[in-house]
Amino acid sequence: MALPDIYNLKLKRRADHTFSVNLTDGNDNNINLTGKTIISQIWDESRTNKLADVEITIVSPASGGNITWKVTDAQTAIMSENTYFYDILKIDANGDREYFIEGKITMIEGYTAQ
Repeated sequence: MALPDIYNLKLKRRADHTFSVNLTDGNDNNINLTGKTIISQIWDESRTNKLADVEITIVSPASGGNITWKVTDAQTAIMSENTYFYDILKIDANGDREYFIEGKITMIEGYTAQ
C-alpha cells in the first residue's frame, strides 16, 4: 500500500466547500468503487476534537473512481481560524482499509457574514 497523497486546503469559515477527487491505483487506473465505503473526517491537530464528518458522494462507482468531498457552512462556522487535519479512507467490502488523501486545512475568517 502506498502512502496517501497530500492535498492541503484553505477554507473560509461560514461557507460551503466542495472538491472532486478521482481515486486511482498505483498504475493510475481508476478504482472501481462499487461496494466500497468512502469516509472523511476533520480533526484538530491533537485528534481530541472531531470538527466534522465530511459528506462524501461516490459519483461514478463502477467506471471512474470519482467522489466529491463537501463540508457545509454550518460545519465551517464552528471552526476558528486554526489548522485542522483530514483524510479520505476507502473501506472495501471485506474490511480492508486504505487512506488515499490526507492534508491540512487552514481555516480563514471570512469578512461577509449573514
